[in-house]
Amino acid sequence: MRRFAPMILAAFALFAGACEKKTQPAPSGQGAPGGQAAQPAAGGGTPAASDTIVLGEVGSLTGAQATFGVSTRNGVDLAIKEANEAGGVKGKKLKVIVYDDQGKPEEAAQAVTRLITQDKVVLILGEVASSNSLAMAEKAQAAGVPMITPSSTNPSVTQKGEYIFRVCFIDPFQGFVMAKFARENLKADRVAILQDNKSAYSIGLTDVFTAKFKEMGGSIVTTQSYSQGDTNFRAQLTAIKKEKPQAIYVPGYYNDVGIVARQAREMGVMVPLMGGDGWDSEKLFELAGNSLDGSYFSNHYSPSNPEPKVQKFISDYKAAYGGVPDALAALGYDAAKVAIAALERAKDLSGPAVRDAIAQTKDFPGVAGTITLDQDRNAVKSAAILQIENGTTKFVTTIHP
Repeated sequence: MRRFAPMILAAFALFAGACEKKTQPAPSGQGAPGGQAAQPAAGGGTPAASDTIVLGEVGSLTGAQATFGVSTRNGVDLAIKEANEAGGVKGKKLKVIVYDDQGKPEEAAQAVTRLITQDKVVLILGEVASSNSLAMAEKAQAAGVPMITPSSTNPSVTQKGEYIFRVCFIDPFQGFVMAKFARENLKADRVAILQDNKSAYSIGLTDVFTAKFKEMGGSIVTTQSYSQGDTNFRAQLTAIKKEKPQAIYVPGYYNDVGIVARQAREMGVMVPLMGGDGWDSEKLFELAGNSLDGSYFSNHYSPSNPEPKVQKFISDYKAAYGGVPDALAALGYDAAKVAIAALERAKDLSGPAVRDAIAQTKDFPGVAGTITLDQDRNAVKSAAILQIENGTTKFVTTIHP
């Protein structure tokens, strides 16, 4: 028990449309009598015998990517509240037990173990960061508990096994999208890359972008590296400036990218920066100021999408949490909605039945795009390209699979 104490900074139970904050995790006695874990995929066999269906969620509610974790948490929260207000699933209310992993893979793995063995969850939602999802997926797959990640784009996540799913596109597609945009829209021949060498997400995007950009006739003039949490990027930017690229690909997270952008402009590096969905946070603009004006990144959705379902989601989100939802909130919402629809379809709440129901997801009308899960359990969907101007984003184009 003690080894989980640092991790459990917040545990929430969503029940009957209400959010109950807990300072302690749910009692281990929620599972089958005697805390049996022989059939964890069925939530210890308790869901059918109770008036609730217990789900688990793991997220970075504190730490370097807390903005992402909280946005995702809000999106899931909204979807669960809507489901419970509509009567729940199979006549049962949904309850979500949430653990904060502080953005650390080892904490994420411990959280999943607890959700499976003590909380007896039917299904797990999370994480955002691919490194954390990889740690979680191994545990969930071994236990036969279905897991849906809202936004981990590294291909290796779903390769952990048949119980692991995602509702976002994967790095090969995201890397391809930006390579294609750089060549065809920006007309760039020479691009430099600045990657986080400790992030599975950043490395994955770098690898795919490099291969696709070269395949399209472009040249990667230099690839520089840093480690998450670094605050001085001047040495790498000096090396990049020397190569005179027409654009710089920075597939990192907002907390690093904002500082990179500011230092680049201070050094006279004025070419457009490009990135991925890891940029999508209001915190990015607080860090970068106007340094990212004229830069571009790939993302899962745009708040300016006029579709009624998107605008309703934005309106409901604003009313509940304030502010315009980012892509992580939209993906959290979609992941929970896909899970809810699968639970409705499943013949029972056993792991195999829920897994099979999730795998049947086709043409699901998500707010971040229509979702069809392919044979590798990855979402087949389009990507949006957004441009940054005056501290805000505007939609540029959509790239389809």
